[in-house]
Amino acid sequence: MKSKGIVYLVGAGPGDIGLLTLRGAELLKHADVVVYDALVNADLLRLAPKTAEFIYGGKRASSHAIPQSELNQLLIAKAREGKCVVRLKGGDPYTFGRGGEEAEELVAAKVPFEVVPGISSFVAVPNYAGIPLTHRDHSSSFTVVTGHEDPDKEEKNINWAQVAKTPGTKVILMGTERMGEIGAQLIEHGMAKDTPVAMVRWGTLGKQRSIDGTLSTIGGVIQKTNFGPPSVAIVGDVVTLRKKLNWFEKRSLFGKRIVVTRTREQASELAKELLERGADVLEIPTIKIAPPSNLADMADAIVALNTYSWIIFTSPNGVSVFFEHFFRAFDDLRDIGGVRIAAVGPATAAKLKELHLKVDVMPDEYVGKKIADALHKFESIENLNILLLRAEVANSDLPKKLEEMGAIVDDVACYKTIPETEDLNGAVARLAENGADWITFTSGSTVENFHARFNLPKVIANFPHIKLASIGPETSKAIVALGLKPTVEARQHTIEGLVKAIENFSS
Repeated sequence: MKSKGIVYLVGAGPGDIGLLTLRGAELLKHADVVVYDALVNADLLRLAPKTAEFIYGGKRASSHAIPQSELNQLLIAKAREGKCVVRLKGGDPYTFGRGGEEAEELVAAKVPFEVVPGISSFVAVPNYAGIPLTHRDHSSSFTVVTGHEDPDKEEKNINWAQVAKTPGTKVILMGTERMGEIGAQLIEHGMAKDTPVAMVRWGTLGKQRSIDGTLSTIGGVIQKTNFGPPSVAIVGDVVTLRKKLNWFEKRSLFGKRIVVTRTREQASELAKELLERGADVLEIPTIKIAPPSNLADMADAIVALNTYSWIIFTSPNGVSVFFEHFFRAFDDLRDIGGVRIAAVGPATAAKLKELHLKVDVMPDEYVGKKIADALHKFESIENLNILLLRAEVANSDLPKKLEEMGAIVDDVACYKTIPETEDLNGAVARLAENGADWITFTSGSTVENFHARFNLPKVIANFPHIKLASIGPETSKAIVALGLKPTVEARQHTIEGLVKAIENFSS
């Protein structure tokens, strides 16, 4: 793969980040510059290196962030600087995306380029709305047409008379505001007034919204429902299959806007579970992981590993950070010695399993202080040296209880959490404008840092319908300390348990 002085015109797909191609993801990982459009899911930008330059070149019908001519020159200039430029375009670059025009400019400037196809909305959106474009009993062909031509063109290329006469399904892109007029033209040229029409806004995303009508009524439905762009319209008998085949909009959390407040690195696990259930996820990390104030304590602990009988990990973060430093000191995992390992919760245990390390003890209840009882049940810990690896600011219950049982405890901070203030994907702005259905909290620190940034009681006052989901009792304590109550608390203090609690409440 060429990595310098080249432009890749990459189709980002219709919105769902899972519909990006493998090739597109690979190129993003090596990008020096990413120029992205308005309809590109901003969460895809996380695939690019943190050092990459991100340039918004979004275009909507009413406004252009960068005029097309300037954007073309920008791509050329960045490539001539020797940069690997990913031009990330919604859908497919060559399908109503002006990718062909950009490619022509690159050829004229003798700048190397490649085109990476993407899944176009004309294919994906009907699928997600339960509408097959072709069906043996309804339609054996389909026509794709834009409802928004260049306003500066004197001649219009769309022959609506021909579109009306062509058999099969019609898919109309970028025609939301003209759909009433388009319906009237299709009727005028011979199509039946009662021909079914479906329109799907923000297709493939958790905020997908659909309306139904006919060629004669769809304009009124749009006005009545205040339906806006971006949308895809599907015209034809296949629309009648929607009631039977509408799989996406029937998911358990479809349409629920849910805020995820975990660290950016950890958010994907919870976000994935919610997205699988059709939620509209806003990733707003409130904390990020940073080195502890005193690294010397962890360095000393690593050197003295052979003196400990047990290591206790209370979070996946602790596992990741500790072994990052461990492998700087040692080349071989066997240098950890014969120490036993305890973990709080299956996520922490899974992180250890990635290193092929067996967890000797894990409490049934995934609360830090419960691990002392689990250790005591496994063996007497009196006079045993125990290394407790966790966050810099943490509850004192666990080391206190271990010491009461006679253990000699080194409570070592291997990381600290600090506030996250960036809004890389626009989620903060969406929360401020429209609120959410749920805010999820997975630790006391996520509650405290969310409150410090947004004032949680004020957010609830502004959007009284917002519900709070807590992963466990320690997290709930932090919510209660703000004069609020969690709507649900996970019975099993895991990501799976948290999602299940939201599902049960919403069902």
